[in-house]
Amino acid sequence: MSAGGPHIPVLIDAILRACAPIEGVWLDGTFGAGGYTRAFLEAGAARVIAVDRDPLAFELAAPWAETYGDRLVMQHGVFSKMDEYAENLDGVVLDLGVSSMQLDLAERGFSFMRDGPLDMRMSQDGPSAADLVNTAEEENLADILYHYGEERASRRIARAIIAARPVTTTLQLAGIVEKCLPRPKPGQSHPATRSFQALRIAVNNEYGELYEGLMAAERALAPGGKLAVVTFHSVEDRMVKRFLTARAGKAANANRYAPETITAPAQFEVKSRKAISADKDELAANPRSRSAKLRVAVRTDAPAGEIDAKSIGMPHLRGAT
Repeated sequence: MSAGGPHIPVLIDAILRACAPIEGVWLDGTFGAGGYTRAFLEAGAARVIAVDRDPLAFELAAPWAETYGDRLVMQHGVFSKMDEYAENLDGVVLDLGVSSMQLDLAERGFSFMRDGPLDMRMSQDGPSAADLVNTAEEENLADILYHYGEERASRRIARAIIAARPVTTTLQLAGIVEKCLPRPKPGQSHPATRSFQALRIAVNNEYGELYEGLMAAERALAPGGKLAVVTFHSVEDRMVKRFLTARAGKAANANRYAPETITAPAQFEVKSRKAISADKDELAANPRSRSAKLRVAVRTDAPAGEIDAKSIGMPHLRGAT
């Protein structure tokens, strides 16, 4: 990239290599600070449709966006509706999770390292994380922490949150979680990492967005179009992997040593069975890439369809419809 953004786009070199040649019309479903969009425009994309639910993303991009003229189209919305914004795309890229732009702003309430209102809303509207932790029943709160954050101490933390209500700031919540867990060893993540992840996912319906977004990408991509998805934790990666495995026309086998069973016409050809991770140079330059995994697939000409959410491992809370 000729111009740097506020953060380093994770696995961008790996994405550009896996998706080469970069040409035609691409959709960046998680625009954020614009790192992927700019990289694709510099690499040869004729146009990039940049989608983000956070209006701040486009405000911050205004000073440089005009450089690309009509090659850059900014679309306020969610990537689960990408097929309403475009069709016959040559590529789609998704960088899941919270952006560094949002983490760096204490007033957005995403970070347990900076004190601010307990918000976490990517779109800046609707119920906040504070609304959730102060109104949810203990059982529901524990389920969110366990299924969305893979937090083993979910029940203990949920009880502590209920006892401490009202919980209104990020550092207040982080302190509650810290008291429920052992002191981390050197090199381990902050004790509140999983709880903050879980609440953010719940507030923004991130798993629902991913499930709908994968099917929307299938509908929006032209034959030969490329789908690149970067995930940052195991649940997201499992959903993407299972979706692509199913859409590549292969069924999961009870016996992993048995040949894969062809079940239906393939909507995607998976580029690599194994996810791509950051190399040592990127790990040294960008610690955020430590947990990142990239999966890339190419759209076939088979008709688009639908897939059951449970079949790709989407977490389902008790009582949810």
